[in-house]
Amino acid sequence: MTFKAEYIWIDGTEPTAKLRSKTRILATGAELPLWGFDGSSTNQAEGSSSDCVLKPVYTCPDPIRGGDDVLVLCEVLNTDLSPHRSNTRAELVETAERFAAQEPIFGIEQEYTFFEGDRPLGFPVGGFPAPQGGYYCGVGVDEIHGRDVVEAHLENCLTAGLGISGINAEVMPGQWEFQVGPLNPVVVADQLWIARWLLYRTAEDFNVSATLAPKPVRGDWNGAGAHTNFSTKAMREDGGYAAIITACESLGEGSKPLDHVKNYGAGIDDRLTGLHETAPWNEYSYGVSDRGASVRIPWQVEKDGKGYIEDRRPNANVDPYLVTRLMVDTCCTALEKAGQV
Repeated sequence: MTFKAEYIWIDGTEPTAKLRSKTRILATGAELPLWGFDGSSTNQAEGSSSDCVLKPVYTCPDPIRGGDDVLVLCEVLNTDLSPHRSNTRAELVETAERFAAQEPIFGIEQEYTFFEGDRPLGFPVGGFPAPQGGYYCGVGVDEIHGRDVVEAHLENCLTAGLGISGINAEVMPGQWEFQVGPLNPVVVADQLWIARWLLYRTAEDFNVSATLAPKPVRGDWNGAGAHTNFSTKAMREDGGYAAIITACESLGEGSKPLDHVKNYGAGIDDRLTGLHETAPWNEYSYGVSDRGASVRIPWQVEKDGKGYIEDRRPNANVDPYLVTRLMVDTCCTALEKAGQV
């Protein structure tokens, strides 16, 4: 007897990496082995030395094939088994382990847009739909487009055992969101990559495509982000509001705002304009219940005096290994120095 293992990895395409995958047939009960691929075809190697290595790091049931088949997320290694230059997961693992005692957790809100050919799903041929306003969390065929794909994707994610915590329609026709978490930094990032792969794969069956472009349509339309919710044990405990303020302040210190933003996804200046519920990309701010701030403190958090913060800057196309690593490193370092751990 055999089973199918779909090996999934993040390639070296710039400025935004793509997902790649291929299938291996293994004997039932076999361990998942290291595997190789042609890095010269994925922007990860030269043709004269093209071999790269896939190391399984996260496995879940394959909801599309079913049975005993699995999805296998992999890190990319060099042939000496060191992390490949495109492997951003390895550095996150080290950072997460260093600050594990603070128990950082994340919830990431992944926005995306369906396209049918060269236009967003729901946009009329040769024109534009009604202005945004009624689409967000809407209902009805006149305002909602792609729900069948969204529901299929949700079921696939749940069958795979991913920590999906919700879905909703967003502010533009054909634009949706799913949320992953709260989970620890490495797991939330691993699961987000798997959920993205399942989004693309599920959409194939409906003959539509999904994009993480941060500004899929120019003009008076919201962009697509990956708002990143973050907390530590100290922030979640009674009296944690002081730690929340420390975390918010740390994200605005010195060069930190630009250090973060330049790693928050390609095309971020097109989305973070100061309009459409964003702060300008080159200015940092935080505030309670303020969706025009870089970092929002939810009103309930201020009321309870504990909870989490939402970094609203990351693009939909952000690398979750980068955003979680940067937030853990910046915030947890500041909390450690302030004795708020």
